[in-house]
Amino acid sequence: MKNGWIAFVLAVCLAAAGIVPAAAQAPVQPLIERVVVSYADSGTIDEQALAELTDLDPELGKKWTLIMHLWEAPVYVCPQLSENLPGDDSLCLVALGFQLNPDGTMREELIERLKVLLAAAEQYPQALIVCTGGGTAADDPAATEAGRMAEWLKAQGVDPGRIIVEDHSLTTAQNAIFTFDILEERYPQVKQLAIISSDYHIATGVLLFGAEMILRDSDIEIAGNAAWNAPSGTLSAMFQAGALIELSGDVETAFEIYYDTYDIHELPPLHAD
Repeated sequence: MKNGWIAFVLAVCLAAAGIVPAAAQAPVQPLIERVVVSYADSGTIDEQALAELTDLDPELGKKWTLIMHLWEAPVYVCPQLSENLPGDDSLCLVALGFQLNPDGTMREELIERLKVLLAAAEQYPQALIVCTGGGTAADDPAATEAGRMAEWLKAQGVDPGRIIVEDHSLTTAQNAIFTFDILEERYPQVKQLAIISSDYHIATGVLLFGAEMILRDSDIEIAGNAAWNAPSGTLSAMFQAGALIELSGDVETAFEIYYDTYDIHELPPLHAD
């Protein structure tokens, strides 16, 4: 983890405090970033920063307090979905994408995630399915992760009417933002999500989809997960902090953190635009 990031965020906060005499008049964004970067760096919640944020904006302070408690909570990764999820289309299976090969074909990791997704789709035949992920094929700009995933599912006999394609995202934070955009606009019956990914990615997916749910005041909840047991791959707490900062709206700082802490197996180059 990079200690430089906590120093950077603290410096921003101190600079803001120097501009205005009262700490309660400091802008909220540096406080949000101080909270998440501090937690990623030390593993403890900066209660003072949360209190200052709550003084400035009680509703936002409440939301980020909930997000930090969500981050603290253990996430149990499951090889398959539990048997007690809804049996209708109020359940949505959200499959998180993975970088395509340069020619636009799917890498082994994405295919393995899809096998887990297919089992979940057969277990819950009425559930909707969201495939997420934009264009990450270096030599095929028309190919998208979500598009290739949808094609594979259809080839396995999954009803195309169940499949929702979210093919603009390049980060897990964007997966969450754009998926919620689609569900809120077109599928109001969805009340529970199940996250499908690789085992090392599940905690990040649950965190970011849960955080986006909190920020939107959504009544959708994360009800479960199912994961492929990947032989390699990691995501650092500082990477997760960057993703939360992206959800908060500071994309520039988020991508600086991504580049500085990019420790996940075989992901594509990141672009903020």
